[in-house]
Amino acid sequence: MRHAYRGSRLGRSTAHRQAMFKNQIQSLMLAERIITTLPKAKEIRPLAERVITRGKQGTIHARRWALRWLGSRDLVKKVFDDIAPRFAERPGGYLRIVKLGPRPGDGAEMALIEMVEKGADTTAPAAPAKPAKAKKPAAPMKKASDDASKERAKKEAKAKPTGRSKPAGSGQKSSPRKMGSA
Repeated sequence: MRHAYRGSRLGRSTAHRQAMFKNQIQSLMLAERIITTLPKAKEIRPLAERVITRGKQGTIHARRWALRWLGSRDLVKKVFDDIAPRFAERPGGYLRIVKLGPRPGDGAEMALIEMVEKGADTTAPAAPAKPAKAKKPAAPMKKASDDASKERAKKEAKAKPTGRSKPAGSGQKSSPRKMGSA
């Protein structure tokens, strides 16, 4: 029986699992939302929330502790200067998990893990209204394709062999012969 065992192993060794968690926490702090499988999201949330809580403390020890999970000083700076101040009044629960349904390939349950309070830079930009485009004349398109075909012909002329045979193993592949009806 698995009494008093905390967390899921997710079918990985300890080192692999911890490395995966570090990578996903880094991606989460960088983008502030990621899509992953539901069991991974459930395992990542408490760890990522601890990193944010340490960011609220703001001490040197907390920065060094967060550096172990985040791996770069730039991410530590972002957590301590941008992310943690947003949650200054919130006692916990910085992340939400939204179920997305099964993945098409293998049916794994997918989830979106994101920060509850989004920053100004992470909001999804609204789709710009498409201005009415005037139709371009067809003549420039033909000219561009003619120029491209001329350049292609020049390259092919340069690439033709000069009559000397290259030594075996030089990387030149012979093209298969076309079998015609004769």
